[in-house]
Amino acid sequence: MTDDPIAAAAPGEEMTARNAKNGMPPLAPATAMEHGAGPFRRLILRGATVIDGTGAPPWGPADIVIENDRIAAIVPVGVPGKPISPSRRPPADGAEEIDCHGRFVTPGLIDCHAHIGVPYHGLHGGASPASYVYKLWLAHGVTTIREMGCFNGLGWVLQQKQASAANAITAPRILAHPYFPGVNDMLKTIHTPDQARAWLAGVRERGADGVKFFGAPPALMQAALAEAKALGLRTGCHHAQQAVTRMNALTTARWGMTSAEHYYGLPEALYERRIVGDYAPEYNYNDEYYRFSTAGRTFPQAAEPGSAKWNEVMEQFLELDFTFVPTYTIYDANRDVMRYRRADWHDTYTWPSMWRFFQPARGGHGSYWFRWSTTNEIEWKQHYQLWMQFLNEYKNRGGRVCTGSDSGFIYQTFGFGYVRELELLQEAGFNPLEVLRSATIQGAALCGLEDETGSIEVGKAADLLVLDENPLNDFKLLYGTGAMRLNDESGQVEWRQALRHTIRAGVVFDVAALLADIRDSVAAQKAREAEPA
Repeated sequence: MTDDPIAAAAPGEEMTARNAKNGMPPLAPATAMEHGAGPFRRLILRGATVIDGTGAPPWGPADIVIENDRIAAIVPVGVPGKPISPSRRPPADGAEEIDCHGRFVTPGLIDCHAHIGVPYHGLHGGASPASYVYKLWLAHGVTTIREMGCFNGLGWVLQQKQASAANAITAPRILAHPYFPGVNDMLKTIHTPDQARAWLAGVRERGADGVKFFGAPPALMQAALAEAKALGLRTGCHHAQQAVTRMNALTTARWGMTSAEHYYGLPEALYERRIVGDYAPEYNYNDEYYRFSTAGRTFPQAAEPGSAKWNEVMEQFLELDFTFVPTYTIYDANRDVMRYRRADWHDTYTWPSMWRFFQPARGGHGSYWFRWSTTNEIEWKQHYQLWMQFLNEYKNRGGRVCTGSDSGFIYQTFGFGYVRELELLQEAGFNPLEVLRSATIQGAALCGLEDETGSIEVGKAADLLVLDENPLNDFKLLYGTGAMRLNDESGQVEWRQALRHTIRAGVVFDVAALLADIRDSVAAQKAREAEPA
């Protein structure tokens, strides 16, 4: 026996034990189904224009029949501009119905890099409950999340996963990828390949869907990836600067890694005039300013677009059927921090302790604004141009690029940050249908759920969004705040928001009610904090 809670922790609980020891307990889990109706014996979405997630263009009108939690039929019922004959429609047969005439239905969205809250926020006052995070996701159309790190603990995440699947809580579908404790600067408890294999067997036995890596010594990493593949565990890696010189994203892709998270490890795979990136002599990884300012200089050091090295690396990733989850959104403030400090949603939707966590502070992860400069922003803009060019070309040549948000850091609020990722993929060169494809069927394929969700097809789970306007026209209409527009008839400014219902496995959530609940909970927390001690 040991008195060290980290050493005594079950596989997948190491980071949680360390956080709790340092005053950062897990978030309060969700415990109730506060919103949602269904699943119904029979539910029909009447007269929808369908955008199915595969990349196919919109078509309709169609009636979509849902029985319990599955799509049972998709019935064409007419053509635009002509009345629909009742004889063409599926019979009601006692069904609940949602009027979708003039509306659009898409698959539910998949956040492939998500965190159910951030325990670090607890150092800045009361951390949000998990229910706040779940409601924000559902209110922005996210019906599935890939939890990358399980920093509340693998057991905690698995309990929430089960509760969501049983419709016992208001939450998306959850996939659990605990942190592999293999790097010194975060937490390292695994030192040998045998320990790595035993740990992976342990998290698999507990019910993990995959594993989140930040790196490890090469022999350890290679053994871990081989064992993960043998066990059927999917893998994603944030190739941290402390480990990337020994294994970049192409190295780990060859060893069997499923996906690269963010961009780390990709420019290093493209280096041709250096092995190690150009670090200033005063660089210290634990100084967040140096960590993130230097990280924005990596792509300009890499091979030029279209060069032999650029093409060679891209072709190798394509041959390996590798996936990128860029999370452009989480570093977007680096290009214009003032924009994100004043984002429309912070006042009413951002939890108070999360807002305080975002502020400049030495030692706070992602809170490096104490000396952020015009030069830093320009360097990050140049970095983005090359990063976006590589992944747009990768997509054009058949590679998989998925959407993830990593919200909870760097001025990104849950849900809102995910919608921003859609905008950024469009900025990268994806057309709107390609963006939606990345957010749905491509994400499902990465997660191994392509037979379950990600597109509108008979037999799949009823993970669907009902929208008042076509999201392909403007992704800003998906923000919970809506998008500011001028009503020419009234001469007044109004905020138009397209998402009406989020349907997760046949359970129908009213988006307006979710958003009102979130606003009320944030206001109530602010009022509690304002009360005299």
